[in-house]
Amino acid sequence: MEQCLNVERELDKVLQKFTSYGQHCDRTLEELIEYTSGLRQELTQTGGQDVELSGTLSLVLSQCCKRIKDTVQKLASDHKDIHCSVSRVGKAIDRVFRHVSPFFILTVDAKYCSFYPRMGQNFATNQNFDADINGVAIDGCWQTDSQRLLSEVMVEHFFRQGMLDVAEELCQEAGLCIEGNQKEPFVELNRILEALRVRDLRPALEWAVANREMLMAQNSSLEFKLHRLYFISLLMGGTENQREALQYAKNFQPFAINHQKDIQVLMGSLVYLRQGIANSPYMHLLDSNQWADICDIFTRDACSLLGLSVESPLSVSFSAGCIALPALINIKAVIEQRQCTGVWNQKDELPIEVDLGKKCWYHSIFACPILRQQTTESNPPMKLVCGHIISRDALNKMINGSKLKCPYCPMEQAPADAKQIFF
Repeated sequence: MEQCLNVERELDKVLQKFTSYGQHCDRTLEELIEYTSGLRQELTQTGGQDVELSGTLSLVLSQCCKRIKDTVQKLASDHKDIHCSVSRVGKAIDRVFRHVSPFFILTVDAKYCSFYPRMGQNFATNQNFDADINGVAIDGCWQTDSQRLLSEVMVEHFFRQGMLDVAEELCQEAGLCIEGNQKEPFVELNRILEALRVRDLRPALEWAVANREMLMAQNSSLEFKLHRLYFISLLMGGTENQREALQYAKNFQPFAINHQKDIQVLMGSLVYLRQGIANSPYMHLLDSNQWADICDIFTRDACSLLGLSVESPLSVSFSAGCIALPALINIKAVIEQRQCTGVWNQKDELPIEVDLGKKCWYHSIFACPILRQQTTESNPPMKLVCGHIISRDALNKMINGSKLKCPYCPMEQAPADAKQIFF
């Protein structure tokens, strides 16, 4: 994924260069037009085209012609430079993502095609993505049930992004029936987020007050931080809002125990209203980053109340696929070259370990201390009466008649007394 970001950064550099060249070109042409227009006006005033030019005017016209020629050469050189830069970006993308799924193009083609439409079109239809990803796919993975589940995940992703029209169109084409109560939470969530992005706190405050009990049950600080931001917005109005700020401070009462120090800081800032908070020791209260933080906090807490993950499952799966796919394609090629196709059965295991990073850690993994293998749904972890945990396969292998002896302590017990445990 880091390589993908590097390519995108290189593309941003080319876009900046293109913008810079464009502005320079417009400015240069305007100056040149102004210069030649002034020169033409001067020639007209001297008597027109039939008058013989003096030595001075001949020299001025020669310099003008030279300036025009130099300008044209400079613009042609800039165009050549930007064209070479675009070509290098295309080659870099082709080189880095030769073994990556072609679907990655969706993340860059908007910027690429808007910058250089013809090159973007060629890139979008490029056949250099010659890696066969079908070799690492599980047979029958796109059956009817799987297609329906994928469509549902895509619909949820579009709801999360606020693209309601796209989601409803997909529902019609895929034959899905999405009830109104499934869509309404996403509509409300996007409405509140849009308001927060324009620094309108009222919708979020109304939602937080309505869900105060559930937010406090999960130790959320969302409502306090919303009140804090609104109080700071009043402070920015100076002494004119002093009375309103003091009245609004009553909203901090339910949070006095958990946020005592923060409230003291807010109250102390009132002393500096006359000279301005920006010129006081409390200028950190005006940090603009807290607006981005409040959007993240609201998204996290709202999704938690709705029983949803913070990030879209579709985007998480896509990112994980971009990381894992090159390694899987390479190991598949090695297996085929060495003619040991039975090593990877493509069912519920991978032939190599793929590190997706800590962002993709969602649950604990238990490895049986006896068989040294990770537990699965068909081989779950089992808790013995003594408290030790082993896998079900290990438990079955250690049964001696109607008794089972724990491998870590002398306690004996009946195999039926073991209970499946969930992490």
